[in-house]
Amino acid sequence: MAEVEQQGEQDIEKKIEDTRERFKNEFLQDAVEKYDSRDVDRLQTDDALVEGYLTWRLYNVEDTLKMIDESLQWRKEFGLNDLTENSIPRWMFETGAVYLHGYDKEGNKLFWFKVKLHVKDAKTILDKKKYVAFWLERYAKKEPGMPLTVVFDMTESGISNIDMDFVKYIINCFKIYYPKFLSKMIIVDMPWIMNAAWKIVKSWLGPEAISKLRFASKSEIQTYINPEYLPPSLGGMDPFQYSYPPLPDDDFQTPICDNGPILSDEEPEDKQGELDVKDALESSFNSEVAIKPKKVNFADGSLRSDEVDKNGDTNIRNRGARKPETTFKGPLLDVSPAEELSFGSGETERKSLIILSNVTKNQVAFKVRTTAPEKYRVKPSSSSCEPGASVEIVVSLHGVSQASPQDRFLIMAAEMDSTSSQELAQFWKEVQKPKIMEHRLRCHVLESLKMPLSPLSPKDSPLEAFGSGQPEFGTTLMRVMAANQRMELKLNTCLWVQKVLVGLVLILVALNLLCLYLLGTVQQRPS
Repeated sequence: MAEVEQQGEQDIEKKIEDTRERFKNEFLQDAVEKYDSRDVDRLQTDDALVEGYLTWRLYNVEDTLKMIDESLQWRKEFGLNDLTENSIPRWMFETGAVYLHGYDKEGNKLFWFKVKLHVKDAKTILDKKKYVAFWLERYAKKEPGMPLTVVFDMTESGISNIDMDFVKYIINCFKIYYPKFLSKMIIVDMPWIMNAAWKIVKSWLGPEAISKLRFASKSEIQTYINPEYLPPSLGGMDPFQYSYPPLPDDDFQTPICDNGPILSDEEPEDKQGELDVKDALESSFNSEVAIKPKKVNFADGSLRSDEVDKNGDTNIRNRGARKPETTFKGPLLDVSPAEELSFGSGETERKSLIILSNVTKNQVAFKVRTTAPEKYRVKPSSSSCEPGASVEIVVSLHGVSQASPQDRFLIMAAEMDSTSSQELAQFWKEVQKPKIMEHRLRCHVLESLKMPLSPLSPKDSPLEAFGSGQPEFGTTLMRVMAANQRMELKLNTCLWVQKVLVGLVLILVALNLLCLYLLGTVQQRPS
């Protein structure tokens, strides 16, 4: 098996080099000005980029080259490497017709299109296309390699809101310009009158993209997206409302809070602890934990960086925490791991370690925030780090909570004046935003917690699991829940069809009565 995998990797590497060589010989020789040199340089150095094009074109080098040519020309035409917020008219941001917010059940970012807010206008179509490209490029830089789920919210929309040229452009963005970016495309609450238009759209998609197309009513959308990321208009409970300015941080538009205090493993959760956690949950980005960098007691019981050095093995709470294997090199702090914190269901998988290393000559203040403060406990969640020292932060799942791919962590850091004795809370209120380093971590759920999407087979039934003494009861239960959800979806569909048929019968009865009435009126007229 290992030899087969190694052979496969070698074949991919050969395809990548072949693609680069042919692109250089066949497309760059006499047409260098067609492309932005920065895109060409990236193509020559970024294996993942070339592999993305190859995968989308089923490793057909000929088709891949055509795709790369078209994609790079488009990038130069729209000036994507230099596209900024100021390049786009302000009113486009103010409409809220397009934005990034929330995650689907698989942990993919949601790219929202509010169709009712779009009006076809040839004079503004170019700006609208740049607007979509701005969001895609922004996300591609922040979350490289992470797919998107596109949601066309067609609530209250009509024929006047359909712009076929614009729709085709959006499809090309995922079909040609950003390969492997599309997780799925969900069309929500589409009016029946638009069926003909969408038949045309499907002809543009191609087989690889059609398989990612989903149609859903308001009652069915929760099959793909949890209520916490759905607006009330779609049956959800997400209080988020898009507003501009400022441009929302598309990674953390959902409410983000400082973590509550960490109780030691030996201490019970008393009422005071519950109140503290509640206060933390109600806090926002502006809420602060009053912790002093030097002489005062740490409110969360955290260890100072110099105490960590003295104790060597730091604290007993660090035992069992998953050690990071990758490192992000930042201007103020090196952060390990670089991208993901991993969690599972086992006792040894419920803790992960973040290591912050100060690479400056000054003291650096830091704090950790999360989109799910009710799930995680972070210790320390806010403190400071001396020059050249390191701090170990333990992130643990609280109680029976389970990790989710939608969960995110934000690490903020800023240099402090070593002579300053101000509290950290006051420091964070006064520090200027350009001086703050920010680094984001995703949450990776180990296989033991992932809900299987495949249909339930007889051998996977709960009875079979119990009979064989299989320990993975949680996984089996999740499969049953998934199967039950699919059955519920089918039942809802049947009920909807039944309602439509009843409605048609009532209409026919009404027409029949109307005909009888008109016939009686004609017969009563004098000859």
